[in-house]
Amino acid sequence: MATEGGTKREIVLNRREVVARVLRDRGDALVVPGLGAPTWDATAAGDHPLTFAMWGAMGGTAMIALGLALAQRQRRVIALPGDGDLLMGIGSLATIGTQGPPNLVVAVIDNERYGETGMQETHTARGVDLEGIARASGFRKTASVYTMQELEAAMPLVYEAPGPVFIGIKVTTDPVPNVLPPRDGAWLKHRFRQALLGDKAFE
Repeated sequence: MATEGGTKREIVLNRREVVARVLRDRGDALVVPGLGAPTWDATAAGDHPLTFAMWGAMGGTAMIALGLALAQRQRRVIALPGDGDLLMGIGSLATIGTQGPPNLVVAVIDNERYGETGMQETHTARGVDLEGIARASGFRKTASVYTMQELEAAMPLVYEAPGPVFIGIKVTTDPVPNVLPPRDGAWLKHRFRQALLGDKAFE
């Protein structure tokens, strides 16, 4: 459950369905899913050369996406950290807010758990408001999502609104099968660079 105005809201969204919907219309957007579940979900939605799959670097997802957004200002960049990932690098929200990249979206897949270490509760399960932190950090647009209807309403923020944009998406802890990307980190990096830069990747 999550609290809004003193009223608890039920968490019903399936994380795999959420990520598939977010990425359905990605076009040539650059996507940086966080380690663990967000990366498995992004891979299940369709392995893509412009997805920088994370096998580690917990806490770094949003900052990697910020670097891409600053370097590739003509491309939409979508970070998909989990709540545990973002909490580990919570200062990234302040840095993103002060840098103000208009092409960056941080969409947190928040199940209120550390999924990679035993499903312990994160701080969002105890009332920490990531959207509020993002808003106070200078994000231009923010939203919280609990239902598919709210997710649909937030899609223009993902692909059209000037950023930085923050969307907190509450999902259940229901298990889904792992769908893993290739395990070779160097290969993933080179594939991403080539898909992004073409022949310039080898200069």
